[in-house]
Amino acid sequence: MTPRSAGASAHGALGGCGVLGVGIWLAATQGSFATLSSSFPSLSAANLLIITGAFVMAIGFVGCLGAIKENKCLLLAFFLLLLLVFLLEATIAILFFAYTDKIDRYAQQDLKKGLHLYGTQGNVGLTNAWSIIQTDFRCCGVSNYTDWFEVYNATRVPDSCCLEFSESCGLHAPGTWWKAPCYETVKVWLQENLLAVGIFGLCTALVQILGLTFAMTMYCQVVKADTYCA
Repeated sequence: MTPRSAGASAHGALGGCGVLGVGIWLAATQGSFATLSSSFPSLSAANLLIITGAFVMAIGFVGCLGAIKENKCLLLAFFLLLLLVFLLEATIAILFFAYTDKIDRYAQQDLKKGLHLYGTQGNVGLTNAWSIIQTDFRCCGVSNYTDWFEVYNATRVPDSCCLEFSESCGLHAPGTWWKAPCYETVKVWLQENLLAVGIFGLCTALVQILGLTFAMTMYCQVVKADTYCA
């Protein structure tokens, strides 16, 4: 057994456990904080982390078991699954940068549709999400505060849009509300933190490439050993 191969697989499994744990913790403690999207109501941070963590943990477990048992099938399965994940991530990244404008337009339209679910029964998560974003980023609405006028059919915004929060402050004059659009504000924040995101992405890709290399190296060694023994 190659220690580096088993170690890489074990780290993958442990990493998956960590992501899964964070997802379960978010679901348990922050369950009311859900997605802002009306088209994908189950696409919350907690659900994404749980699915990703479980999948990564399963792949890491397959690789670790294959390395310990020196099993060709498990090593090959680990290699193919990890390669599939790597190609999927690369494809998503390429499509995202190629269709940024279209994604922007669709995202804004979908978020505006989601505003109509604000404060309605069964949408506590979406309501809390918008309240937190508008309060923390000091913004109001998707494009501007007038987005809320269509929701309420009146010159009104949620209280989380107010410069100084108070009960029913969303009924006051527009001068007492945040003017910045939430979509652009959050987008600028993400762009300012793009370096950290890029470093994380490169580190993830490097770990995956090392995992692929170790898995294929050990697979070849096991095949050669089996051929020699035969």
